[in-house]
Amino acid sequence: MRKALRWLLALTVLIGTLSTAGAATAAEPGPADIKDRLLSVPGMSLIQEKPYSGYRYFVLNYTQPVDHRHPSKGTFQQRITVLHKDVSRPTVFYTGGYNVSTTPSRREPTQIVDGNQVSMEYRFFTPSRPDPADWTKLDIWQAASDQHRIFKALKKIYSKNWVSTGGSKGGMTATYYERFYPRDMDGVVAYVAPNDVVNDEDSAYDRFFAKVGTKECRDRLNAVQREALVRREPLEKKYEAYAAENGYTFTTVGSLDKAFEAVVLDYVWGFWQYALIADCDEDELIPPDAKAATDDQIWASIDTISGFSFYTDQGLEPYTPYFYQAATQLGAPDIHFPHIEKKYIRYGYQPPRNFVPRAIPTRFQPNAMRDVDSWVRHNARHMLYVYGQNDPWGSERFRVDKGAKDSYVFTAPGLNHGANVAGLVPDQKAFATARILEWAGVPPTTVAEAKPLAKFDVKLDAQDAERELTLRP
Repeated sequence: MRKALRWLLALTVLIGTLSTAGAATAAEPGPADIKDRLLSVPGMSLIQEKPYSGYRYFVLNYTQPVDHRHPSKGTFQQRITVLHKDVSRPTVFYTGGYNVSTTPSRREPTQIVDGNQVSMEYRFFTPSRPDPADWTKLDIWQAASDQHRIFKALKKIYSKNWVSTGGSKGGMTATYYERFYPRDMDGVVAYVAPNDVVNDEDSAYDRFFAKVGTKECRDRLNAVQREALVRREPLEKKYEAYAAENGYTFTTVGSLDKAFEAVVLDYVWGFWQYALIADCDEDELIPPDAKAATDDQIWASIDTISGFSFYTDQGLEPYTPYFYQAATQLGAPDIHFPHIEKKYIRYGYQPPRNFVPRAIPTRFQPNAMRDVDSWVRHNARHMLYVYGQNDPWGSERFRVDKGAKDSYVFTAPGLNHGANVAGLVPDQKAFATARILEWAGVPPTTVAEAKPLAKFDVKLDAQDAERELTLRP
């Protein structure tokens, strides 16, 4: 018996020694410097390193297949950025669903968990566009597969928990990524993410605009919007001069007249997307008496909120990938204007196909969003959605049903398209913060405190420094 016990003890020690040796081998770091470790990833190259106190910040290119189903059929360079804190910290995976910013910034979950942040430029937004561009390879599965490959490549360096996040189209992107690769992330925080399940059924938006804010504010905005169409002739003359002065053209949308109406019909939506109800009282922004206002006052109000440059060829071109996706998979809102007589509206809300160059074919796939919606409602796990009470894009939103686990949908009172966890009512704010911390894998005592782990940094954490005047998520 003693001999057997000695043998067993020796075997246990031997196994432990081998296990330790194996673990040591597996944990052997590559190059010590984080830049060298990042550049040791196959396909990764450095564009620029920018200094920021307390962090290392890298702008990088990562080689991706154009078609993840057929990787041999060409590659392209996708821009990503890495805000490096420490490999011992959690990592937040962020995308806005458009171009990536190359200025150091930190999204709310990154501040909450005091972690690293990897940010991805969405495929087909320049310069992350294949050449030649096969637009059929721009879909939600291909983009999710981009994220999956980046995650697999960087998880070897950032081995702690990962949480994905994004706002608006970025929140949609984080959702699609979770739908197709549900084992990658430890949690998802999706802000103001639209969910257009049935593209032809948009009555939720009409109900929203009938009740949002106060009647006084709605009436004031509606009057300015209507007046702009009543004064179509003089305002379009201003538009012609404005376009000539700036070299703007209208080939994609078809005409200056179509572009003018598109800008004007964006006006009320744009106000509620970007402004707060208190802004309704600013006379310089919203003329209090539209009929008595000058043409210049009506023009200035529409231009400030909607932006007359957007539906020009030059304004649309950077967003061709978004409008292509809206025309093929994402869908787009369509609303009515009961406060404007039909004789003043020639085109109504134009479909996204009108904002994609004719040389790029589109075909709508109605099952794409239905599939995602069903998956979220029945299979969501560790997912948090935050919407703004006064944001039009929240009219059609994601929901979680009984099949979902540890997943939530919250609404920030009075907020717009910039709604965040900090804007929730106190109980929900604390709860949401605690869930994010737990998903990030921080100690239970820290989770219980339910507070962001990093102090607010004005330069890193100010998210709305750049407002883009478009009717898009």
